[in-house]
Amino acid sequence: MGKSTSIRVAIIGAGPRGTSVLERLLAHAAALAGPVSVHIDVIDPYPAGPGHVWQPGQSRLYLMNTQSFYPTVIPEDPRLPAPLAGTTFDRWRAHQQRAHQQNDPSPALTPDELAELAVLESRDFPSRALYGRYLRCTLEDLLERLPDGVSVRFHETNAVSVRPAENGKGPAGGGTADAGPAGSGPFEVGLGSGGSLTADSVVLALGHIPSRLNLEQRELQSSAGQLGLRYFPPAVPADVDWSAIPAGEPVLVRGMGLNFFDVMGQLTEGRGGKFIDAGARLEYQPSGQEPLIVAASRRGTPYRAKAALDGYYPSSVTLRYLTDAALERFAAAGILPGFDHDLWPLLHRDTLWAYYSTLVRSQPGAAADAPAFLAALDEAMRPHAHSSTNWEDAVESVLAVHVGPRHRLDLLGLASPLAGRSFASRAELDAAVVDYLQDDARRSALGEADPVKMAIGALHRGRAVLKTAVADGGITDESWVAGLRGWFESFVEGLASGPPALRAEQLAALARAGVVSFVGPDPRFSVDRRAGRFTAVSPWVGSPPVAAATMVEALAPANRVAANDSPLLQQLLDDGLVRPRLMMTAEGAPVEATGLDVRPHPYRPVAANGSVTDGLYVLGLQLSAAQWGTAIAAEAAQPGGPAYASGQRTLRDADEIARAVLAGSS
Repeated sequence: MGKSTSIRVAIIGAGPRGTSVLERLLAHAAALAGPVSVHIDVIDPYPAGPGHVWQPGQSRLYLMNTQSFYPTVIPEDPRLPAPLAGTTFDRWRAHQQRAHQQNDPSPALTPDELAELAVLESRDFPSRALYGRYLRCTLEDLLERLPDGVSVRFHETNAVSVRPAENGKGPAGGGTADAGPAGSGPFEVGLGSGGSLTADSVVLALGHIPSRLNLEQRELQSSAGQLGLRYFPPAVPADVDWSAIPAGEPVLVRGMGLNFFDVMGQLTEGRGGKFIDAGARLEYQPSGQEPLIVAASRRGTPYRAKAALDGYYPSSVTLRYLTDAALERFAAAGILPGFDHDLWPLLHRDTLWAYYSTLVRSQPGAAADAPAFLAALDEAMRPHAHSSTNWEDAVESVLAVHVGPRHRLDLLGLASPLAGRSFASRAELDAAVVDYLQDDARRSALGEADPVKMAIGALHRGRAVLKTAVADGGITDESWVAGLRGWFESFVEGLASGPPALRAEQLAALARAGVVSFVGPDPRFSVDRRAGRFTAVSPWVGSPPVAAATMVEALAPANRVAANDSPLLQQLLDDGLVRPRLMMTAEGAPVEATGLDVRPHPYRPVAANGSVTDGLYVLGLQLSAAQWGTAIAAEAAQPGGPAYASGQRTLRDADEIARAVLAGSS
């Protein structure tokens, strides 16, 4: 059997990423020549497969942010060992539909799940609960096909500590930065239920972990306790008791990203209200149990809605500048690119081309001579080594000749549609936000015929390329801190990571019905101790502050390892087995990044003393200082669509871990 007679591995975290590691371990074990003895302990207080976020029993009002055709937990790379079971979510969905139509439904599915599946199509947005059922079914299928010599045990409890056993290696026991990838443990893994288990290798697939509140949030929570107010800190929406928010009273909701729409759904449809198709638009019929939702965010508006497309990326948009060839040119020249200086100008060009090429295609009168305009635009954006002319100035000169002001793209303004405006009252603001929502939903319905949505489509494609370009030190630290994370991340998320267009239509209907109102841009929150209320006010809205006895943070817990409230992660930090990554700003000041310091490949944490502990691996959200965009697990291959390397990066990471863990038995 080789160097090892048996291998024990502990996977901490049983959500999609932990399930991916388990799936890859089984695939690699089945592919080994000769007998194998592998025992896998999977540790998570939540049922394995869905983990915490994707539990099948949660409200069906919580929708995924991607359509059925997008997600998968099973790799589709023929270069990797073949999966023993499982498929993409969309193929699973179609299989379950066929089985139900043939009166042979899976006994694992509940009536609610069967009802959702009956009408769910490939382009529809499934509930998180149904995706959780897919994850659970996939896990169960895998467990029915365990290779000989492989055993799996699930522990529905927390892991509270991971320490090298007395005879193991680690920072205190001689681990080095040059250590190889094969696990040499053993480790003692402490369990919240008591006792411990021993493993040769440990995989940290922690997913979303609890986080300490920031100073302002702690002050709001403390004031709420003193004054008898209700404060809901950042949380996974399915964990919140929404019934504690009283009907008929105002509730301040901070944040208008994806979590906001979960709050909105629970406090409206979740309380018996109904959306009615009135022909030209949706109308909302209140149940009388709703609170008055007063929503606030820095921009004053929610994320833009997704366009109606046949695939994840628009087929009419092709990147011409931010390409693999462009990235290869940087590498060939020995250039470590900066984001603002090198990468963003390429994606900026792609975004402008997507907008104006769609404009002349969908609105023929927008440019008097479309072929001449596009030729001049192409020439202006092409980099010329012999010219010192600013390409943006050249583009402006072309636009001044060919395109009127009404049709110009204000790219940065897309993400802040209320910027530069003030409002005499909240009623005036509410009307402006409704106009924005209706216009955005209209553009989404136009899909590939809308120039704005195709500009966003270019950003969306560019994000997939950037994930590969910037991973593992692919850009300078200072441009990661100031550019990629400093401004671009929030900018592109507000445009390209939005909800289904239906949510924008529903929010507009709720505002027209008087169930939702808005605070305005740049809101300031405080506590009026004399009145015993939370307050919020915008400097751009001429109305008194909004006051409420209830405040909800419509945000997920912060994904920062240094702010974690996880006993396990804190123990690893305190013992020096892991450390946050430090990045240097342009001024030479060290800044703590959000994720762990890791050494690829596979990803192993760097200890406080700079060594790398053998047999300890990291997958998922805690890699946010080495990878960008770690929240999305894996993208299924789209027939006829682009195959970006970042699409199944997490699954390849899981495969690398599995291969390293089993290296001792090869």
